[in-house]
This record gives sequence, C-alpha cells and structure tokens, in this order.
Amino acid sequence: MDFKKLFRGPFIYILSAIIVVWIGSSLLMQSGFKQVTTQQGLEFISSDKVASAKIVDGEQRVDLTLTEADDEFGDKVQFYYVAPRGTEIVAAVNDANLESFDDEVPQTSLLTSLLFTLLPFLIIGVIFYFLLTRMQGGGGRVMQFGKSKAKLVGKESPTVTFADVAGADEAVDELREIKEFLQEPAKFQAVGARIPKGVLLYGPPGTGKTLLARATAGEAGVPFYTISGSDFVEMFVGVGASRVRDLFDQAKQNSPAIVFIDEIDAVGRHRGAGIGGGNDEREQTLNQLLVEMDGFDANVNVILIAATNRPDVLDPALLRPGRFDRQIGVDAPDLQGRTQILTVHAKGKPMAAGVDLAVLARKTPGFTGADLANVLNEAALLTARSNAQLIDNRALDEAVDRVMAGPQRRTRLMNDKEKLITAYHEGGHALAAAAMRNTDPVTKVTILPRGRALGYTMVLPLEDKYSITRNELLDQLAYAMGGRVAEEIVFHDPTTGASNDIEKATRIARKMVTEYGMSAKVGSVKLGSAGGEPFLGRDMGHTQDYSDELAKVIDQEVRALIEQAHDEAWHVLNENRDILDTLASTLLEKETLDHNELAALFEPVRKLPERPQWLSSEGRPVSQLPPVPVPTKAPIDPSIADGGVESDTPPQAPRSPLGDYLPGVAPA
Repeated sequence: MDFKKLFRGPFIYILSAIIVVWIGSSLLMQSGFKQVTTQQGLEFISSDKVASAKIVDGEQRVDLTLTEADDEFGDKVQFYYVAPRGTEIVAAVNDANLESFDDEVPQTSLLTSLLFTLLPFLIIGVIFYFLLTRMQGGGGRVMQFGKSKAKLVGKESPTVTFADVAGADEAVDELREIKEFLQEPAKFQAVGARIPKGVLLYGPPGTGKTLLARATAGEAGVPFYTISGSDFVEMFVGVGASRVRDLFDQAKQNSPAIVFIDEIDAVGRHRGAGIGGGNDEREQTLNQLLVEMDGFDANVNVILIAATNRPDVLDPALLRPGRFDRQIGVDAPDLQGRTQILTVHAKGKPMAAGVDLAVLARKTPGFTGADLANVLNEAALLTARSNAQLIDNRALDEAVDRVMAGPQRRTRLMNDKEKLITAYHEGGHALAAAAMRNTDPVTKVTILPRGRALGYTMVLPLEDKYSITRNELLDQLAYAMGGRVAEEIVFHDPTTGASNDIEKATRIARKMVTEYGMSAKVGSVKLGSAGGEPFLGRDMGHTQDYSDELAKVIDQEVRALIEQAHDEAWHVLNENRDILDTLASTLLEKETLDHNELAALFEPVRKLPERPQWLSSEGRPVSQLPPVPVPTKAPIDPSIADGGVESDTPPQAPRSPLGDYLPGVAPA
C-alpha cells in the first residue's frame, strides 16, 4: 500500500474531522448528570429524595438534584420521557415536596443560528477548494489560474546537444545562429542587425522538431522555458491570455532566455474559422500571444521557438515577419541524414559484423527520424525475442518490413485457390513494373500476409527522388493495375483484392489532372483547394472553384489515364504470359522472392514500347534541342543499393511523394 499517496488524499482529513467532532460532542455531553430510567426518576421524585427539578421542553428531559447522594448514581441524575407522559411528569413534580423546580424552553442562540446558516456555504466552499486544488495540481497553486505552466529547463536537467541531432543540418545551422544571438548580441547590433523574435519549426511528425528545441536548450546556456500549446487553454475564461502574459514576464525578467511552445497550432489556429466563428477563449489567447511578440523591446533578448505539424492552419498574423522571422522546415532526411540518424540510434546496441548502416539507409527512403529509431528498436526486440546476442541483417530487414507494412500474419491461412489468385495478383504487379521503362527495380514480392495485406510487391529506388516525371507516374498507374489485369487474364473473374490498388491509382491520376497540369484538355491549372477550413472537416467547407463542365472533363481525363494504364498492363502481361506463369508458380513454392531471384526471372521480359511524345498543346511543338550535358557519376551497383543480403525478408518499398503507396496491397 502506498501510504504517501493515502496521506496526500482527502481520507486523512475526513478521518481527522470525524475524531474532532466525536471528542467535542463527548465533552459537551459531560454535564455532570447520570442518566437513569424513567421509572427510577419517578421513584426519586415520589420518595421525596429530590431537592430541585428542571423540566426541559422539546428534549423531554428532567434534570434532578437529590437531597442526598445515591450510592450508584450520585446527587445529579436525569431521565427522558415520551411526549404522552408529559402530563404525568408535571403532576409528579407538582405533588412532590421540592425546594424548587423550573421549566426550561430551549432557545437557539445567535451563534448557533449563524452557524447553521453559513454551514452549507462553508461545505460548498470546501468542496470547491478541494476541486480547484486537484485541477491545479495541488499544493499552493490553488487560485493561481493565470500562472504559467511552463517548465524551466535548468543545467541539472538531462541535456541534449546539437551533437545528438542528425539528419537536419540546415535546421541545426539556423538554431546555432540563434544561440550566437543570445550569447553575443552586441556583435549583431553593431552592424544594425535585429535579433529575430521568433523561430517556427514545421514539418511532418517524427522529423525531430522537439529534439531540435531540446538541443537548443542544451546548447544555449540561458533560461529555457518549455510549454505545450494546449496548456494555455483552460475551462476558465481569460486564463490562456493571463498565462501568456505571465510566461513572457518570467522570460523578460530572466533575459536572455528562450521560450519554446510545442504544438503551437493548438492555440494559433486561424481566427474566425468554422461555422459561427472560432472559440473566443482560444482567440483571446492568440491575440495576447501576438501582442507579447510585438511588445518585445529591442534590448530584451527573448526568442520564441515554436513547433507544429500543421503550418497551414496557423493564423497569418502569427506567421508574418516581425513575429516569426525564421521559419525552418524540418523534412524527412536524405540518404546521408538517414545514415547519421541510424548511427546515433545504434549507439548502445550490439551490431553484427556484417551490418552496414549505409546500406540500411538506402533501404529506407522517405523514413523520418522516428521511423528509423523504431526500425532499430524493432530489430533489437526481434533479436532479444530469438535469444540472440547481436543484431544482424536479417533482423534489420524484418524490422523494416514490420515498420512499413506491419507484423507478419502467420495465423491467417489461405486456401489453395486464394493463394493462387494472390500469387498471380502480386506477380502481375511485379511483371508490369519490370516491363515498364521508367520504374525502379522490383526488389521483393511475397504472398505472405502482413498487416492488412494478403501480399505485396516492393519497388525500391536506387537513390532519393524529390520530383517525378509524367512517364514515371504513368508507369506507377500501369503496375498498380497489373494485379487486377492478371486476375482478369488468368481467372476471368476479378476479386476485391485490387480495391486498394484502384484507390491509389485514381488518386495519382486525379493529381496528375488537377494539380500537376499533365492533361492537355484541362491545361496547367491548379484546381481545387489544398485544404479547407480546419473546423469543417477541411474539404467539407470547400467551395468548388471550377465549373460543372470542367468537372466533367476532369472525370473524363482521370478515366482516360486509368484506362490507358489498364491497357498497358494488359498488353505487357499478355506479351509475357509465360514469365507470369513461371513467377506465380515460383511464388507458390517459395512464397517470397528477393531481388536476385526476381532479376533472373525478369531477364527475358519484353518491355513496353516507348510512349509517344506528350504535348501540352498542338500549337506548342517539341523543340529538338537537347539539354546541356551533365557530368557523369559513377554508376550505382544495384546489389549495393539493395544491401546484397541474402534473406527471406528483402528490403521494403520506398515512400513515394504521392503517399505511402504499396502496389498490390490487398485489403484484408
């Protein structure tokens, strides 16, 4: 039993109050009279042993003072009677030979009346006090609603420095400059430079924005206040604005200082958004934050660092220069950044001699820092589960698969027909991808269920890509439809396994038409909003910014792209039907094929002919002048890119710029 927690709770106070009330009542009841029965009291009165009597009305009590002390009860006794016996008691007292008697009618004193009047309010006040104490964290914080909840990161706290941050070199350089601003402000003021008031870190989840702020705190050597955006918002009106004022007052008193607000979108959303306007309390908090940032004196060295995953929903007044002068994007790391991140997270983990983190970084394009940390952690867990001592390549490959597609579903047993359909489905994806001229190499095909997929095909780029061509998108559409086409060709009866493929292909085709300007009929026009109001389910409050006639053209163009991809996949699968049958039978036998086995199977593949040149308009013919030559680079060995690891779990597919697309993933 946790006695400290018990003593901190309300039970000890309740028990103490009960004891005090019991002792007080006992003392009050000790008036010197011994209680006897009604019969004994009447016998005392009738035997002339009573010197004086007092009848107390309301309480039906008679107090007797005896002429001589009784051996058992003493000289003072009292008894009680019921109301119907009152006449008998009065008659007995009148008939007795008493020196004196008296009648007492109890009168409520002013103090008692006041006590009973105020007691309900006192009880309500105690309850309110207790609730506020619990809400505010107990102790002496009751009634301090407007006090800031920011934590001061001191030197004794566990420190993180820029040396612990990898894969975000640009952000580190910008924050290192912030550190210099605080340590040597005169250096910048001498040339007329103004110290930035705010730094906004934005980017996808898991890219290390909070870690960068912690590293800045460890490097700065100045007071560092950290708070979450949600801590400003309370159930009481005006608390958020008061906490903002208190926070910046503390920072100004201890300047130079850094204030870090994590998830600032909780309080910094666009004002007036949604039906009926926004939340007034949240908007008041935001207004106070804007005022405080504008109110910085030129000589007050206080810098605000904020982090968010949603810069698109922030109020424009918050983002303007003069408030957030620096806006630093923290994106997913590149190949070199991933290698550095893996090196940082591999510290303290026993790695096998054959493990190359650079190879693992090539297998994980699009992974964030959190993803990479999770990969190494999953590999360590798998190693411990198998009672091994070193983390090897096989564990790392399985960890990549688990992070990307989920754990393997060994309990999901398919019958032979479903297994055959899945083999042809995934084989259709892989063969269509291999027969295209602008796709990355196929690195893995499996029919083992994992996550919500009955099987999947993996395509791994040899290097990081930051843009994608129209032909590459068309190839993605073609091999996305390869699974459905294989089912139509072989079984003449398609299944529901292609639903996810159709969804992803439709999404790519619609983006090609409405966002990328890759349709001659629609033209290079951005159609549709990137995001609607955040309080209206984003797209629910979106107004269509194009005509119904153009919407019909868009649907026709999307349908044409899907049909073209369908035809191309049909063509290449029929041209290579022998390879498709061989691939399906091999999958049924081995269940998983790696890049080496796939390369041997796809060596005789007859590729799709080159597509005709696409023109955005007939009036804009293609120029015949070639681009300037580019210095040649050393070719990348595919075996090195894939790690050259002989394993049952080859590397996972990359995350494309269009989202997490896994060709051939069949929903459960």
